[in-house]
Amino acid sequence: MKKINVAIVGATGMVGRTFLKVLEERHFPIKNLYLFSSAKSAGSVVKFAGKEYIVEELTKNSFDRDIQIALFSAGGSISEKFAPIAASKGAIVVDNSSQWRMDPNVPLVVPEVNPDAVKDHKGIIANPNCSTIQAVVPLKPLQEKYKIKRVIYSTYQAVSGSGVRGVKDLENGVNGEANSFYPHQIAFNCLPHIDVFTENGYTKEEMKMVNETMKIFNNYNLKVTATTVRVPVKNCHSESINIELENPFELNDVINDLKNADGVIVIDNPEKLEYPTTIDANGNDEVFVGRIRRDFSIDNGLNFWCVADNIRKGAATNAVQIAELLLKYNLV
Repeated sequence: MKKINVAIVGATGMVGRTFLKVLEERHFPIKNLYLFSSAKSAGSVVKFAGKEYIVEELTKNSFDRDIQIALFSAGGSISEKFAPIAASKGAIVVDNSSQWRMDPNVPLVVPEVNPDAVKDHKGIIANPNCSTIQAVVPLKPLQEKYKIKRVIYSTYQAVSGSGVRGVKDLENGVNGEANSFYPHQIAFNCLPHIDVFTENGYTKEEMKMVNETMKIFNNYNLKVTATTVRVPVKNCHSESINIELENPFELNDVINDLKNADGVIVIDNPEKLEYPTTIDANGNDEVFVGRIRRDFSIDNGLNFWCVADNIRKGAATNAVQIAELLLKYNLV
């Protein structure tokens, strides 16, 4: 396999460091690696595959070199400014921010769900929101076989989704100290509020799940609603997903469909109290699914529970998988 030049923007952040970890674990074929960050973090030394790299300050000239793939995780404003610059210099940008997700000219990709969408890129590919990624992976086989009519998301999202400030608020709260990031104490509490509120009463996080699900499945008539909640868990998001299918199903068939789905691990044995928890998902790349049961309140209704590592599959791993697709399809 040919080796390529890779850049990471936001290399010292939580997701940026996980990019490096996942790239190394998956033996991604890197020829030259370039690490970029803000001026504040520039000069930091980062280890990758036994070598030390010095992090450079990101500037408009950073991509004046031969870079094939650039993984971005430095926030929307950085992506808005620098992703087009990187793309204009010949790099394919895989962006982890929300900046490009709903742009009609930018593919929104989850490799287990819509891999061929990467072929339509025009220099930038968007990584979906963490909570959306883990939801659509198990929804994919159900959409293919039974057609989804409606989805109701209820999420229980870890503080790592807010970055180091969220983790610090939880740790401080457990120690009886005041929070400095969340609007209310997160320790021993649940906050039904992720991101800012919009005019329709939903938060931006909820609308991300609604809009991104429709775009990934290329079905803008799909009915989707969401309530997203921040919970006092350090890492891994959990979701209760209720769906209404167009076609009837046998529950055992659905369970087998999920067991055979790419990227899904089923843990579903109520008699032995076995179901997925954040501890199961932490540090893993799969989406863990359980509590699979019929919703008797509607025709063709189904409930299930899913858990995934939001920093890995919900961010870094999904982006690296997209980079692997670019190699697979000879797009770099």
